[in-house]
Amino acid sequence: MITLRPADLAREHGISTQAVRNYERDGFIPPADRTDSGYRLYTEVHAAALRAFLALIPAYGHSAGGQIMNALNDGELDHALMIIDRGHEQLLRDRATLAAVRTAVDHLTAEPAADPDQAQDTEPRTIGELAHQLRVTPATVRKWESAGILTPVRDPATGYRVFHGSDVRDAELAHLLRRGGYPLDHIRTVVQQIRGAGGTDALAAALDDWRRKLTAQGLAMLDAASQVSRYLTTAHRTV
Repeated sequence: MITLRPADLAREHGISTQAVRNYERDGFIPPADRTDSGYRLYTEVHAAALRAFLALIPAYGHSAGGQIMNALNDGELDHALMIIDRGHEQLLRDRATLAAVRTAVDHLTAEPAADPDQAQDTEPRTIGELAHQLRVTPATVRKWESAGILTPVRDPATGYRVFHGSDVRDAELAHLLRRGGYPLDHIRTVVQQIRGAGGTDALAAALDDWRRKLTAQGLAMLDAASQVSRYLTTAHRTV
């Protein structure tokens, strides 16, 4: 079996040898054998594991990518696949939200006089219900309100926030753009443009940019699947 040094693995990806050692320490690649003098000896299995991990990062994020590799290296294939499935579910949700936002913008632009609360989903929500729908915390929703992104009314009897159709739409958009890395002040501007149903050039650019990011993530998922499959095949072959 061909043995490799940490520098060999690092050179392929333009990373430091310390990064390779850190990935081994964190369980992203299997433990290396050692020489009598303590030097690490890596193999093609480790090289395949490193390729898989680095391919997982743009597809699912550093944290999820690490969890997937931990599960694979612990022999917990089903758990690894569950994490992967969650990533695909989130990407599908993002695509659906993006489509819904585009539809909302087209509707508002075509019919600026229409009441945005007369949308398909008009059931009012509490802050807890909205947070649960978006899979965020109520504190996050309150932060969006403080930033001027959300403007819920208050129930006159209880004083509790009530989120109607337009609020849900704005929250979905805020959640989408936050995952795209946009700051709160930019999101506030975009949401205000939707409310005004005019001057949507910045909004269209933001949505196009996020669409490109989703496409890139989808392609990254395909590459990651290929690299993970190669890693599993290589690891199985050497058992």
